[in-house]
Amino acid sequence: MLDIINFDGLIIGIATFLIIGLFHPVVVKAEYYWGTGCWWIFLILGIVGTGVSLLVNNVLISAICGVFAFSSFWTIKEVFEQEERVLKGWFPKNPKRQYPEKKKMYEKEKS
Repeated sequence: MLDIINFDGLIIGIATFLIIGLFHPVVVKAEYYWGTGCWWIFLILGIVGTGVSLLVNNVLISAICGVFAFSSFWTIKEVFEQEERVLKGWFPKNPKRQYPEKKKMYEKEKS
């Protein structure tokens, strides 16, 4: 019976759930400690994950690497949005870093 059941989709779904769940606290911590300047780390992770996904023959591993890669790319956007959330007071500021003023940041959005 288990020979005919394909678990790949279920495994990919669980891995996707865990990867996305892992990236949420990573975004918060990365912005807190490094600010938006850490975006390039996620770009490199995304490029490496994409490369591995293209080179691996196993569909399951390839799909999980692809999910990791594009979660890394999405994290770039989230790091910048996290800074906005910090400026709105939704998350704590790192007292050792300087943040752009709210007023200047929101004036840019109106333009």
